[in-house]
Amino acid sequence: MNVHVTMQTYAENYLDERRQLGYGFRTTGYATRSFARYVDGLGYEGPLTVEVMAAWARRTKANGDSLTIWARRLKKLRPFARYLQQFDPRTEVPDHTVFGRVGQRLAPHIYSEQEIVDLLAAARRLNPALRGATYETLFGLLAATGLRISEAGHLTDADVDLKLGMLTVRQTKFAKSRYVPLHPSTVEALRQYRGLCKHHITVIDETPFFISTRGQRLGFALNLNHVNRVFRHLRDQLGWVNRGAHAAPRIHDLRHTFIVRRVLLWHAQDVDIDQAMLSLSTYVGHAMVTNTYWYLTGVPELMAVAAGKFETLIPASAVHHV
Repeated sequence: MNVHVTMQTYAENYLDERRQLGYGFRTTGYATRSFARYVDGLGYEGPLTVEVMAAWARRTKANGDSLTIWARRLKKLRPFARYLQQFDPRTEVPDHTVFGRVGQRLAPHIYSEQEIVDLLAAARRLNPALRGATYETLFGLLAATGLRISEAGHLTDADVDLKLGMLTVRQTKFAKSRYVPLHPSTVEALRQYRGLCKHHITVIDETPFFISTRGQRLGFALNLNHVNRVFRHLRDQLGWVNRGAHAAPRIHDLRHTFIVRRVLLWHAQDVDIDQAMLSLSTYVGHAMVTNTYWYLTGVPELMAVAAGKFETLIPASAVHHV
């Protein structure tokens, strides 16, 4: 590797190249720059080794003795290490044997239709009436569109076009914006909620679509921590049986439920899943279509459907020989 080129220069060139290919590198970019500064600070020369990368991975303030944290940090360096191999083939690429595998995604709780109905009914009963309407409409929108809670919470009135039946979701988790078409029934629910809000506050384009109703906070954006507290209260009140691998059903599982229900419907309609997955990935704002494909193997409901279809493809003669 050319000793006259700093690791920070390699890092910036790498990140610039990846950005031009359309990748978002918020957390990975931070990790890559941090590692480059660490290497330059050491005055290190020669091909990069796994030992150097592992030493950087251990330098974390949070949960300093956590193998999982170290493994995640090291995993972020793998693409950069592969990039560096073109300049020095002796560069090593770390694998999961160093700190172990990064934890797998846990199966979500997939809500039944009745559970969603019960959640919206419980939210509607919250007092005062505007508060009940806010949470009923918010949870209903999450279930109907698969939006992230942060995306719904950041919507302004201008972002909700009820004439076109379209949401504009701006600067999402991966710093991208997208349009989200709405079903007519969802449009009508949002129209009723907007009308109710106008009886309590003056609505302009910049007004948050979902508003707080608490005292002097009336008309301000919802506090998402408070939204989660309300959801947990309703969840405990409803006494759901947890069917996911997390400690309890979560708001985010409404997003998972939307995706799973859509794929199940496509299976029932014999839609070509591979052809449809890219559209679904774009609709829900996944950074990579592989994130959407995860549901086919990571969620029991879809695994069961896939297994059933696979069995129909196995010739009867093959079954007898097993």
